[in-house]
Amino acid sequence: MVKTVEEINQKIKEGNVRVVTAAEMKEIVAELGAEDAAKEVDVVTTGTFGAMCSSGAFFNFGHADPPIKMQRVWLNDVEAYTGVAAVDAYLGATQLSETKEMYGGGHVIEELVEGKEVELKATGYGTDCYPRKELYTEISLEDVNQAVMVNPRNAYQRYNAATNSSNRILRTYMGTLLPNFGNVTFAGTGEISPLNNDPEYRTIGVGTRIFLCGAKGYIIGEGTQHAPPYGTLMVKGNLKEMKAEYMKAAYFPGYGATLFVGIGIPIPILDAEMARFTAVRNGEIETKILDFGVPRRDRPVVRKVTYEELISGKVEINGEEVRVSPLSSFYMAEKIMKELKRQIEKGEFFLTSPVDRIPKEGASKPMRQKEVKIVKSVMVKAHTIPPHTSIEEAARLMIEKGLNHLPVVEEGRLVGIITSWDIAKAVAKDKTGSVAEIMTRRVVVTHPDEPVDIAARKMEQNDISALPVVDSKRRVLGIVTSEDLSKLIAR
Repeated sequence: MVKTVEEINQKIKEGNVRVVTAAEMKEIVAELGAEDAAKEVDVVTTGTFGAMCSSGAFFNFGHADPPIKMQRVWLNDVEAYTGVAAVDAYLGATQLSETKEMYGGGHVIEELVEGKEVELKATGYGTDCYPRKELYTEISLEDVNQAVMVNPRNAYQRYNAATNSSNRILRTYMGTLLPNFGNVTFAGTGEISPLNNDPEYRTIGVGTRIFLCGAKGYIIGEGTQHAPPYGTLMVKGNLKEMKAEYMKAAYFPGYGATLFVGIGIPIPILDAEMARFTAVRNGEIETKILDFGVPRRDRPVVRKVTYEELISGKVEINGEEVRVSPLSSFYMAEKIMKELKRQIEKGEFFLTSPVDRIPKEGASKPMRQKEVKIVKSVMVKAHTIPPHTSIEEAARLMIEKGLNHLPVVEEGRLVGIITSWDIAKAVAKDKTGSVAEIMTRRVVVTHPDEPVDIAARKMEQNDISALPVVDSKRRVLGIVTSEDLSKLIAR
């Protein structure tokens, strides 16, 4: 049996279409089988709601009097990109405010959709046709000519989960990761997420009409970093028609601003194959847990895991049970599925056939860079001492070895560091105890695979001249100094 989108739209028009959510479809296929389920069901609605950093909106503000060619523009002190036209700008969700803490482009977009006014500041360089050089006003969505959400990368098919092997808390785009594999976070809604229900992109393609933050939107292409089965979508919709309940601005501590975006996509059940696709279960959807405790681009895989395990709230790592928390809202995803189902049943939402296919294959390549020097290539052997070492003994070792820094190690782990300056101050104050009394306990460290420019930046930001090089268990592997980096630059 084969159906067409046109036949399904006719059923919508006549009011006799059968629509179910992706959650309901699993049970229907399990009970009836794919062939009979395809006869029974016309449309399956899907949903996802999560932080989608690669989001934003184009605005056309209209011309001021006298007119201005906006060279720079800010909305609530969040700068938007103006290199498109005189009074057009693109506001990215992750762009941060220059004056407000924990506030960014996503917050401006949400406030506009809520009906609030925002401050608009602009500067220009002045021309014969655009003589104005400064502008300050307030605007709302009603005031602008166009406000179009255009999101380059949304609705990830699946997403790598995250954990942290290091012994310090990490603030990341995957949320807060506790030390020593203290937790796992994950994103995506698994078996109800749109792209998992059409993995061959048969019905999801360029021109597919979607539910986007409460408005009708469209897929305009594959998203950036599209690499099935980690597929992504590029989408657009009219910001003026959107509803604030289906979007939420957020701020991840230590990372930055983002925007939670709600997307629902209807899957027409054209045949038994589409019915089988929409019967996918969380236990069949696999992803990887990556170790963010290793600061490099190709983070090591801790283990492979299914969404069924992730959603259960706990996974096993190294024989230990680790708690898991989602960054996506299953409650909102289900709400979106049900609302899209209601709109289709009421004849308020019709399906569209893709005008072009989205690639079924792809790869997300790393940036091509000049040779990147890493810390391992410049670090030198570190002489370490235990915390009970006397200040006098540490001073003698520094003089004999020509050292300025001595990492302090206890039971094989870094617990502090002393410098020649620390020794000099201790001598001046007639201190004669152990180095434990004078050492710096909160040690800024680096890792062997960290780029040297990042190590240099750490030294500059913390006004220090050396970094112990440690592994994930804080065992000292070496040390890198500002002198080592200077020699590298000289070479």
